Amino acid sequence: MSALRFLRKATLRRPSSLAIIALPDEATAFHTYRLLQHHGISPEHLAIVGQGYSSPDRVGLLEPIQIARRRASTISAIAGCLGAAIGLVLFIVGYLGLVALVPVHWMLIPIAAIAGCFCGGLFGGLFGFLCEGSTAGIYRHHLRKGHYLLMVEGSPALVANAQEILSLYCHLH
Repeated sequence: MSALRFLRKATLRRPSSLAIIALPDEATAFHTYRLLQHHGISPEHLAIVGQGYSSPDRVGLLEPIQIARRRASTISAIAGCLGAAIGLVLFIVGYLGLVALVPVHWMLIPIAAIAGCFCGGLFGGLFGFLCEGSTAGIYRHHLRKGHYLLMVEGSPALVANAQEILSLYCHLH
């Protein structure tokens, strides 16, 4: 299988976990890869990322700014829809006369939608950049320094087994 399998999202039937181990050089990365294979972990669950192996983009390791943009647009769209729904509810409540609103209550729909989009985009961008983007940034930093990443993807039990094997033999933390 190709390294593109790391792009798949976990399904409800088969949850997937991911562990990424930063290694100082190619020899260590390859030795660790072979050690995991020797202990029964299939190569379809492993990938080495670095010079001469899989690229970070190919295995789905995005740049932090890409993650922030995706989170910002997703959360902005959700917040915009919620803002429009709240504005619509307020419009209907005002139209039916259940609550006295300002005379221009029809303007609440676009105002709520725009405010929701803006706040959602800001929150999503910050969340994506500071949470997920910082982790991706750390791994990208290792790659820029010439280090290698060993990625293990599979069931939670398989990933835990790989981490246990590595902790026994390699003293990696």
